[in-house]
Amino acid sequence: MREINVSEITNTVERLCIEANEYLPTDVCDAIKRYRANEDGAVAQSVLDTIIENYQTAAAEQMPICQDTGMACVFLEIGQDAHIIGGDLYDAVNEGVRRGYTNGYLRKSIVKDPIRRGNTGDNTPAMITVDIVSGDSIKITVAPKGFGSENMSAIRMFSPSAGLEGIKDFIIETVEKAGPNPCPPIVVGVGIGGSFDKAALLAKRALLRPIDQPNADPFYAALEKEMLDKINALGIGPQGFGGRTTAIGLNIETMPTHIAGMPCAINISCHVTRHKTEVI
Repeated sequence: MREINVSEITNTVERLCIEANEYLPTDVCDAIKRYRANEDGAVAQSVLDTIIENYQTAAAEQMPICQDTGMACVFLEIGQDAHIIGGDLYDAVNEGVRRGYTNGYLRKSIVKDPIRRGNTGDNTPAMITVDIVSGDSIKITVAPKGFGSENMSAIRMFSPSAGLEGIKDFIIETVEKAGPNPCPPIVVGVGIGGSFDKAALLAKRALLRPIDQPNADPFYAALEKEMLDKINALGIGPQGFGGRTTAIGLNIETMPTHIAGMPCAINISCHVTRHKTEVI
């Protein structure tokens, strides 16, 4: 049994909140550059050039890539042989978010009540997902999620008779309806299976997988490529001004489900698909 003090968790979350907002993952940067090289429209090229300049400047100047520094989605993979000491786990994570968003001068975007509103003033509470895994370490991933793209996400409870074509149509319908609102080029996370809540979590987790890493199942890897190509054929383009680059990545995650259902969730992310991971 390995003891891990909550102070380590707080310090790590604080650092990850700041770094995730200032540095875009390499796979996302590379994809944007690759799609820029294949764009042939002057407006689309200009928009992608601006996006590239923006994330390069953010990294160089240690400034947020986007003014919407997001809701702090925190994923914890806790080894079953790790013993957390010194305080409450959830309090430790929220304290890390509080410090990160305050000390990093990041915008605070969380309201106390979904209807009556009222800003919490420190971007807490975080949206925390915990998994118990083997080992004695803790893997922490902070994924700040902006709501211009989050608002364009969707879930549908299909019956099995909808089949694969129903899933395909739903993906295209969701992206087409979103149009320019999620600040394309986008990354699309798709979750298929489980229950209502698990499908949504799968879609969110799909955004954490590098977009240059296909699904391990060849069937779903082929589906990812097919749907990405179809989305880019829509012509929505960077920031909705038209072009060949509507999405730079599409990841699908699945899990078993009930014989009577086929849930499908789609979590859309903007070109600032941020996440940072550390293991303690």
